[in-house]
Amino acid sequence: MSKPPSPPSLAELRKEIDAIDEGVHRLLMQRGAIIDRLIQVKQTQEVGSAFRPAREADMMRRLVERHRGILPIDTVESIWRVIISTFTYVQAPFSVHADVSVGESAMRDSARFHFGFVVPYVSHFSAQAAVEAVSKSKGDLALVSAISSRTPWWTELEANGAPKITARLPFLERADHPAALPVFVISRVADDAMVTEVQMWSVRVSGWNADTARALAPLAEIVAVPDTAFDGAALLVSVAGQDFEEKGIEKIKLALLQAGASVRSTALVGSHATRYTVPPNGSPKS
Repeated sequence: MSKPPSPPSLAELRKEIDAIDEGVHRLLMQRGAIIDRLIQVKQTQEVGSAFRPAREADMMRRLVERHRGILPIDTVESIWRVIISTFTYVQAPFSVHADVSVGESAMRDSARFHFGFVVPYVSHFSAQAAVEAVSKSKGDLALVSAISSRTPWWTELEANGAPKITARLPFLERADHPAALPVFVISRVADDAMVTEVQMWSVRVSGWNADTARALAPLAEIVAVPDTAFDGAALLVSVAGQDFEEKGIEKIKLALLQAGASVRSTALVGSHATRYTVPPNGSPKS
């Protein structure tokens, strides 16, 4: 009776790990060489940030779908975010302008997790200041809270040629995410790089009260701040893609009118990918 093969020694296993580490490094260098060729083809340095929210959202989703094994998804996501963001920066250097009025540590954690330490980080004490910095730049990004605000910073995005909301972070939402703060990314991005699964609308209304707020709650996610000059409110409204065919923003306007409010203006101020949630069992869902 033959003896079962003996398990590999620690030295053999460590040799395998060293070989894998070397292979990973070589692949990263190969990726860098391709990015260098990409720069020459696209001449990306001349058009500002190479941030591509549609591509990045898709990459992160595919990452979760194929992931297996004992390595935590937090680690996998953070590694890929550093790789993607660093090579994006190499293509066209940019800075991240963060509104720290919602909490400096949480916003800094989000910026560093999603964009790494190579990309310069600039803190601002208001969302308006962060958005203004992006407006004056070629390709910088601004990070602002996606769930609360003290002022209607999004009205600065209404004009033609202004930066727009282009992404919502984190790309992968899950319990105990190490950078869980919901934030919008504001930037200038080419039309072919946009993802329009969720449209973002700036809506100004008169007659805003608790009844109108309740009327909109089932229809959309809303950030609202008072507009005292008109006894109303400035709203940032998320309209999901499945509502586009049903004229989602028209439904919002109708609900406001039926609740007794007057719609003063509406303007499209950006779009982003559908929120992508990873439940505890690891099976992703949108």
